[in-house]
Amino acid sequence: SFSVTGYSGGGVMIACKYDEIYTANEKYFCRGDKWPGKCSDLIKTDVKYKWFKSGSFALFDNTSTAVFTVMIKNLNQGDSGKYQCGVNISYGKDSYTEVNLKVITDQQIRSVRGYSGGNVIINYKFEVKHKNHVKVCKTGTNPCFTPISTNRTTEWGNSIRFSIHDDRSAGLLHLFIRELNVNDSGEYRIIVEASEDYRFFFKFDLDIRDDDCCVKSISLSAAAGGSVNISCKYPQSHIDDVKFLCWRSGADLCAEETSVNLSRRWSPEGKIQLYDDREEQLLTGSISHVTHSEYWCGVQSDQGHKSFITRVLIRVTGTDDFLNNIINANFQSTGSVYLADDCVLCCLSMQRK
Repeated sequence: SFSVTGYSGGGVMIACKYDEIYTANEKYFCRGDKWPGKCSDLIKTDVKYKWFKSGSFALFDNTSTAVFTVMIKNLNQGDSGKYQCGVNISYGKDSYTEVNLKVITDQQIRSVRGYSGGNVIINYKFEVKHKNHVKVCKTGTNPCFTPISTNRTTEWGNSIRFSIHDDRSAGLLHLFIRELNVNDSGEYRIIVEASEDYRFFFKFDLDIRDDDCCVKSISLSAAAGGSVNISCKYPQSHIDDVKFLCWRSGADLCAEETSVNLSRRWSPEGKIQLYDDREEQLLTGSISHVTHSEYWCGVQSDQGHKSFITRVLIRVTGTDDFLNNIINANFQSTGSVYLADDCVLCCLSMQRK
């Protein structure tokens, strides 16, 4: 016997092993004890190498490995309980493997809205210890794909649009999707391998829109060490959501964040201050001690996922001509500038010698 943990709204994929002499036999999955008449069949088939479906259950019998897989979708708390992987043996007692299923009813994300040209970060809570094997599947496409998997958010790759950050210390799984387009819309599953016995998955619908209300990118200029004002529109559907401004550092899209969750109230004093005018659907703010940087205006839903809507690029004026030429060349070729303070000081020192 073994234990399986799933999450409400998601599902599990259970690996049922059997003796190779029973490859031709009928396989089934039932709920209850293994004694005759005590286990109610949920799905039963003799089909091989093909998914057989029945309601929220599906079964795939791979006779080459002597394993049949049972998938249960749309889990709820009522699905918790005792199950059996069964092999029908006509000339004797059936073969059983007991499975104890626990369904955790934490609120999980069902729907995510993003915007063309922007990005999203989707956060999932989990309690299950698992292997570092995560796949993302989009319904209607084949095959599934494995996003880049990292140990730190700062390792998210620039060349791959889908990235996973598995923060086990916080019990969070972050899925990052960048450079969104309307073709990304659809139903997705995040499949996590918990052990050799089973996998669990989360399911969500991704809705990508090209909204006329909001510009995709803003370019601003500011004096070195001065301040700059920003202004970002957002769609009406996000009036009640938290608004944020994230500073991008390298591949880390949200290295520093300032947010505001009340209408017509300034965020606490700091380098960045924000003001949300919900009647105008307008997020405004001020950034002090400006350096060449990239920021993102966005919204955060009550379920915790972030939608990045407008990119804000800031260029500093009044800097040394030699350094400014370097910055301009970098800005024009990449659209972004990332220079460490010590590198800037080094360049200035070299010019003055």
